[in-house]
Amino acid sequence: MKSKIALTILSFAFIFLFASHSNAQMERFSKNQYISNGDTLNYRLLFPDADTLRKYPLVIFLHGSGERGNDNEAQLKWGVQNFATDKNMVLHPAIVIAPQCPEHQSWSNFSRADMKLQSTPTKPMELLIALIKEISSKMPIDTNRIYITGLSMGGFGTYDAIERYPNMFAAAVPVCGGGDVSLATTIAHIPMWIFHGAEDPAVKTIYSVEMNEALIKAGAHPGLTIYPETGHFSWLAAYSDEHMIEWLFKQHK
Repeated sequence: MKSKIALTILSFAFIFLFASHSNAQMERFSKNQYISNGDTLNYRLLFPDADTLRKYPLVIFLHGSGERGNDNEAQLKWGVQNFATDKNMVLHPAIVIAPQCPEHQSWSNFSRADMKLQSTPTKPMELLIALIKEISSKMPIDTNRIYITGLSMGGFGTYDAIERYPNMFAAAVPVCGGGDVSLATTIAHIPMWIFHGAEDPAVKTIYSVEMNEALIKAGAHPGLTIYPETGHFSWLAAYSDEHMIEWLFKQHK
């Protein structure tokens, strides 16, 4: 009985320490708003160091559909906190933007019938691109090292962004998303590492496979990681992959 009580206490202690560590990383992201013509995009921002002599890469992180809202907090639930660990802030200091998509809206505008990119971006994507341009002009950002990544709805958003603005980004990491494969030639110059779960019930794995094939045909050399026994939560492994993080920060335009 005593051993069970001790085990329970240790379990609660571990949960408390993990939650405290997670909250500490969340607190490293300041709360901000970008407002344009009456429209608002909430976002969190991680600043890497109090150093005025350097310019830093910019990482754009797009959350999934479950983190939409206006609390300016839910978008930090998955993945992005990996960029805010002590280790990664030392090895790969970067400015990180994690915007929050409003409820009932989306990062991407694809025709889901045939996955064709529609002519106009969504309002959240329009605001995000304007925010990137403004921050790039006002903060110490290396504009040759702007990276974009996202999971699920944010994976679709990653493709939407690079297909609309192919000259803005130095690398992309779409996780369990999909894009317009007919535009592969326009983004073949962008280094890309694609992630997906082989058993994903929410986003078809074939989206990633077909995009990878189209990019190769266009002359690109994308990375493709399909986790064989993973469903929709492929982002847990993707953003914990130290090799992916190392690869991402090596990329330059």
